[in-house]
Amino acid sequence: MDGFDLPRRLVAEGLGTAMLVATVAGSGIMATSLTQDVGLALLGNTLATGAILVVLITILGPISGAHFNPVVSMVFAMSRSLPKRDFGGYVLAQIAGGVVGTIAAHLMFGLPLIELSGKVRAGGAQWFSEGVATFGLLAVILAGIKFEQRAVPWLVGLYITAAYWFTASTSFANPAVALARSLTNTFSGIRPVDLPGFWIAEIAGAVLALTLLTWLLQPSTSSTVSSEAKL
Repeated sequence: MDGFDLPRRLVAEGLGTAMLVATVAGSGIMATSLTQDVGLALLGNTLATGAILVVLITILGPISGAHFNPVVSMVFAMSRSLPKRDFGGYVLAQIAGGVVGTIAAHLMFGLPLIELSGKVRAGGAQWFSEGVATFGLLAVILAGIKFEQRAVPWLVGLYITAAYWFTASTSFANPAVALARSLTNTFSGIRPVDLPGFWIAEIAGAVLALTLLTWLLQPSTSSTVSSEAKL
């Protein structure tokens, strides 16, 4: 993010989140218009989402860090990788971008600009799944940055592709995207009333990931001393 001022970083966050949501919602609409097979529709939705994440993180990461996700920004603010004064702006940009993405998807398919979702996504299994999905996403990001930073776009894209299928919630793992998806009554939607449970689970998963990975990625003092002694 070196060399890019806050307005440019916020535009990058809003643009990236908009394109992500347009892909999630748009591919879901396209899939269900082509097939009645729910599994096949989910596969189409999955591949498009994983692919766009690789693209967006690669091209926008150098500008803003390519968070596109309030809990990612929260974790980076907590770990001081993102100035805390910038956190609120990032979240607002992500939320605004997500709403724009939903509207864009609806415009492309001739649907009402905003249409509240009626798709039920509630219950303990769904909330636990969101906690697991978000924990995994943050673990991938934090470990990826530590060990193989250039691979992070692929790591995130591949993780979300997998998490669509191994979580009962299809891995939203993003409060801003969840909010945007509550505004589309299509394949990828979620009822607005179900959002709080998802948000709480996502925040909890992110905080747990930060706590565990902070310890896990920190070499022990004894190991460091031993390595230096061998040298």
